[in-house]
Amino acid sequence: MRAELKNLLKEFIPPGVQWLRRSNVFTGDYRNWQDAAAASEGYDTERILEKVRHARLKIKNGEALYERDSVLFDEVQYSWPLLSALLWIASCSGNRLHLIDFGGSLGSSYFQNRRFLSHLSGWSWNIVEQASFVECGRREFEDGTLAFYTTIEECRAVRLCNAILLSSVLPYVESPHEWLDRIVAAGFEYIVIDRTPFLLSGDRDRLTVQTVPAHIYKASYPAWFFGKTGFLRHFEGRYEKVAEFDALSGAMRIGLSLAFDRGFIFKKE
Repeated sequence: MRAELKNLLKEFIPPGVQWLRRSNVFTGDYRNWQDAAAASEGYDTERILEKVRHARLKIKNGEALYERDSVLFDEVQYSWPLLSALLWIASCSGNRLHLIDFGGSLGSSYFQNRRFLSHLSGWSWNIVEQASFVECGRREFEDGTLAFYTTIEECRAVRLCNAILLSSVLPYVESPHEWLDRIVAAGFEYIVIDRTPFLLSGDRDRLTVQTVPAHIYKASYPAWFFGKTGFLRHFEGRYEKVAEFDALSGAMRIGLSLAFDRGFIFKKE
């Protein structure tokens, strides 16, 4: 299981690709991951890491207020539904929140929300990422509440987490439905899905190539859009769907088709 999750983590395309999807371009309707990858330019992980690191250090040093996917902003753009979900989970758990943020880059969501979570009786934000991000995060950003791990198992061996956050991760793995099965089988008390794109019509998934705007970084890679019925089927009989919400990125176009970023809160039955 540990080796398999490591392999899944290596498939992330790339760490930190979590924001600004409305300005991205999505093309194609590919038969499989291999075809979509062949039509993509790929990405330079180290260059992306350095750009995200540089932006995150500016926040840490007080030179900027907020960062999304290496782009700096002069005000924090909160995802209020996500923050509400985290506070609700804490209120149901003795005022405690111990969260795994899977594919959480160098902590954008942590730094976005920590002002509203710091009053909790106990809380930790545990990021599972690729090794280069984990090394950088441990060296420059861990603070006693924020921690970095290379696998879910490594994190759970250190800390008992009651929730997992999957934010803009599932579109970038080769086999997202297999991944959903693994998450459900892991038995987390709460699962939060955020910034995950669903097609407005039809029930089949669509595999596209996403091209990132040049002002962020030059890259293109496979990206999934999901049919909602098949996606939600993974949770039937195992989790209660507590809420569904509009995610921060909103609407996106794939040619003539329309999709929306959505989020869900699930509680184990």
